[in-house]
Amino acid sequence: MPLRIATFNLENLDDGPGVRPALAERVQIMRPQLERVAADVLCLQEVHSQGPAGARTLAALDQLLAGTTYAGFHRQSTSTVSGELYDQRNLVTLSRFPIVETRIVRPGDGPRPSYRMATAIPADTTTSPLEWERPMLYTQIEFAAGRRLHLVNVHFKSKLASNIPGQKIDNHTWRTVSAWAEGSFISAMKRVGQSLQARMLIDTLFDTHGLDALIMAAGDFNAQADEVSLKAICGPVEETGNPAHAARVMVPCENNVPDSARYSLLHLGVGQMLDHLIVSRPLLRYLRGTQIHNEALPDESGAFRQDTQFPESDHAPVVAEFDLP
Repeated sequence: MPLRIATFNLENLDDGPGVRPALAERVQIMRPQLERVAADVLCLQEVHSQGPAGARTLAALDQLLAGTTYAGFHRQSTSTVSGELYDQRNLVTLSRFPIVETRIVRPGDGPRPSYRMATAIPADTTTSPLEWERPMLYTQIEFAAGRRLHLVNVHFKSKLASNIPGQKIDNHTWRTVSAWAEGSFISAMKRVGQSLQARMLIDTLFDTHGLDALIMAAGDFNAQADEVSLKAICGPVEETGNPAHAARVMVPCENNVPDSARYSLLHLGVGQMLDHLIVSRPLLRYLRGTQIHNEALPDESGAFRQDTQFPESDHAPVVAEFDLP
């Protein structure tokens, strides 16, 4: 049984007055991308919602998917505690197969370090829990009778420096290098905190469903394979020093893609692999290949780069193909 699973950061998919580029321009470029992906299960990030408070919908996503097979897929998305869609950066999971269980894993559900800023103006005199804004979307997908995929859709904190009170001249200009460095440090803590939360969820899935569970963490991790936040997800024995944990190791599907093509984002002409499909060993045995659709990927940091000039996303879709019994 062939099964294609993909992840794609749509980069601020939105619609409405003043939104540039216009949604119609984006649909013209991105709908063919999604049709090429031809996924049975699709994880999306940065899906904005539209409409008034209390009645927001994913209308922009509906327009993007119109006329494709995805329009009829089962769908789950993140939402606030009150059950409303977030204004920005919703996670959405689409599946050809029934989604039999869903859970939104919120930042407050996991460990949160306390922190006091060192460069804030005025001085920070209190220690407060460090909060990250992005939840994770966990779904169980029944692709065959009695067989389920445990899928965790994620979008980790970007590498942009977090705000430090009193230290920004404008949205892009820092007063001091130290403040920028501290903002970057805070972002890194948030990213690793999300990673720890995801790893704890993965271990809970192994504990609950057994070491033969078919588990995947998918999405925009904003980190490459050699960074701590990715290693925490994967749990390599070389890092834990304990071979008893070998059955819990998670493996990035892109490991079978040649180095020269292994990137999902371009920054200053250098390819970075920030989007991943990371699978448990029992699921890895069915992996037949991985594709990264980066042939026409724009450089997100190129000279005069502005989102209004580029209707496509600055991330490439990543697709893994499995042959399940």
